[in-house]
Amino acid sequence: MNIISNASRQVILDTETTGMNQGSGAIYLGHRIIEIGCVEVVNRRLTGRYYHQYINPGQAIDPEAIAVHGITDERVANEPRFQQISQAFIDFIDGAEIVAHNASFDVNFMDHEFSLLQPRGPKTADICSILDTLVIAKYLHPGQKNNLDALCKRYGVDTSRREYHGALLDAEILADVYLIMTGGQTKFNLSNEEVGQEGGGIQCFDPQSLNLKVIAASADELTMHEQRLDLVAKSGKCLWRG
Repeated sequence: MNIISNASRQVILDTETTGMNQGSGAIYLGHRIIEIGCVEVVNRRLTGRYYHQYINPGQAIDPEAIAVHGITDERVANEPRFQQISQAFIDFIDGAEIVAHNASFDVNFMDHEFSLLQPRGPKTADICSILDTLVIAKYLHPGQKNNLDALCKRYGVDTSRREYHGALLDAEILADVYLIMTGGQTKFNLSNEEVGQEGGGIQCFDPQSLNLKVIAASADELTMHEQRLDLVAKSGKCLWRG
């Protein structure tokens, strides 16, 4: 299995819904999307652009779902309906590769929401390719737990901000997991903008503000390093010595 995607632009995506039934069966019980979170990756680098939107589903949210994502009926009562935000969402994901964990869950809900639009919207697969990180995780770690929490522990991804599941935060976390899992580079800080606003480009940071601990090499380690470079130099020019 080739785990490295050829897509130049990817959108790491997560959704939260009114009910916690797994798979497309939840749709047939009438559940709807109440939050969408996306972060943009171009050429395997986080750009800082993201899309985040709460949605009024026009129906009650199951208590079991609220216990997981913390989104109440009151929280989304004054948010727009999916019809109102659909074009902005489609514009953001159009032409990208969607990357999601257990992607069929999110895509089935998206397809259902698109089907209710007037006029009827597209199927997700007609405007995006789709990559499921759960499939990659099962390939790399067969027989192990491969939910997002397990992958975060396995790859050392920080989840300390995660009191509840949330679409944007989970998309950020999944972006870290996906890029580490497939050999990429992750962010120090995705965005300094307020949640709920679309990002405006690459975010910059001051390295001094990170308070990174610098560990100097010991004398023995420096000696071993020079010995290794001596071996490299015997086979030709050693780039590390100029």
